[in-house]
Amino acid sequence: MSKSILCAVDLGNAETDNRVLVQAAKLAEQDGAQLDVVTVLPDFGESWVSGFFEEHHHEKAVKETSIRLREVCEQAVGAERNVKIRHLVATGTAYQEILKTAKTAKSDLIVIGAHKPDLQDYLLGPNAARVVRHSSCSVFVVR
Repeated sequence: MSKSILCAVDLGNAETDNRVLVQAAKLAEQDGAQLDVVTVLPDFGESWVSGFFEEHHHEKAVKETSIRLREVCEQAVGAERNVKIRHLVATGTAYQEILKTAKTAKSDLIVIGAHKPDLQDYLLGPNAARVVRHSSCSVFVVR
């Protein structure tokens, strides 16, 4: 049976991302598991907000985020390890997309970061909590 670990990162917090990625890579290495790394973009396409963006905003955002995700992963785990990672960019609500990605990838473990919530970190706390509460696989929370 092949094992799969899904690491969820929020590219807006480099310090936490680095700790989460390093821990996820260690866990994947220990178990000989495939490491998948996902980040989630908000979905502005179906709201009134979408009218404020250029026509191909979403495609451009996904492309730029994918490049940034690869860079962040390489900085955290090195170039050699990074080429073995599946980099995923999802669009929607963070916790829902993380759970959906884990189900699709048949992940055995989700690694996610959490830190003391304050105003700038407000959204991460509830997302991590929801992933823990609703996941069908184990969740490793990095503080």
